[in-house]
Amino acid sequence: MQNMQLFNDITTQEPELAEAARIAVRDVLRVKPDEKVLIITNPVGDVAEISYALYDAALKADAKPVLVFQPVKDQMSFAADEVIGAIGTAPEVLISMSAEKLGKDRAAIVNPWKAEDGTEIDNTFHYLMHTKKTRAFWSPGVTKELFKKTVPIDYLRLKKEAGVVEEILNRAQYVSITSPGGTNLKIGLKGRTAMLDNGDFSAPGEGGNLPAGETFISPELGSSNGRLVFDGSISLYNGDYMLEQPVDLKIIDGFVTSIEGGEGARLLQKTIELGEKNAVEFEAAGRIPAGSGEIYKKNARNLGELGIGLNPAAGIIGNMLGDEKAYRTIHIAIGSNYDEDAKALIHCDCLVKDPTVTAYFADGSSRVFLDGGDLKI
Repeated sequence: MQNMQLFNDITTQEPELAEAARIAVRDVLRVKPDEKVLIITNPVGDVAEISYALYDAALKADAKPVLVFQPVKDQMSFAADEVIGAIGTAPEVLISMSAEKLGKDRAAIVNPWKAEDGTEIDNTFHYLMHTKKTRAFWSPGVTKELFKKTVPIDYLRLKKEAGVVEEILNRAQYVSITSPGGTNLKIGLKGRTAMLDNGDFSAPGEGGNLPAGETFISPELGSSNGRLVFDGSISLYNGDYMLEQPVDLKIIDGFVTSIEGGEGARLLQKTIELGEKNAVEFEAAGRIPAGSGEIYKKNARNLGELGIGLNPAAGIIGNMLGDEKAYRTIHIAIGSNYDEDAKALIHCDCLVKDPTVTAYFADGSSRVFLDGGDLKI
């Protein structure tokens, strides 16, 4: 604590932001003295200011923070090589505070890491998490207002609710989803394990978004069928979009086969087509492994995630980082999944409001755990 040089000494830091940063460092990450904390951000107002506050909070915890800046990246961009190099030093704590995205790993996407369990991982950040060499949180698209509002929450309550939903999804053979907007979808979950974004990132290998607040799972490959209607917000290759008209999708054997609606549908279609086009071009340029272009192209239409929103302070505001955490919502992603067996260049989270979700178990029983958006646990 001797001779601390704080950003707060040279910038004006809002007390509410400093407190949210303190909670993130103390309660979420539980940073310990002398731990290395790598914070990666962009030279953009809100994420830079949050990063300053996180740096100060880590310094006050007697940790060893380092702050690294790179230009803003979108879903199709590669992170700066220097950023990947810094991540590769395997600090105890990693924080990605991005205006949009951290960026893809240029080297690992061509020559993936191989974990001891045989999993191939195309990002050094993900590899360090998978092998429990670091703990982390990432906040793509975060704003100061969102951070101040949704980080100081009751984490004991969140941990309990997320754990119950995790247990339900882990037992389920499949789920059915309906909604007032017209969704009528079945998603298989056999062989899948749910993941938690419960705000407890205190052990190596643990991490998630901050704001936290979801339980999520990768659908069983090829298992999803039905109608899917997005009626909240959607994420695109270059940012988030608040829907004025619903986006109506047909899903066959785990893939999007048609998209209808207004401007939101057009933008989502454009994002998917860009993911398909870039997959082929990236392979030709040697930016993804030889022979993987068609796989990445196909998976641009894959259903890659089902997530349940569980943060009571979040709402739908057109910022997916917070929107997908809101109560009374689920989100389904189009593109890559979290089990590393459906690789794609895109991962577009999209919201369904007020859903009813029923889990069906191997013994023939079932359980409605979301009823018109109300959590029934």
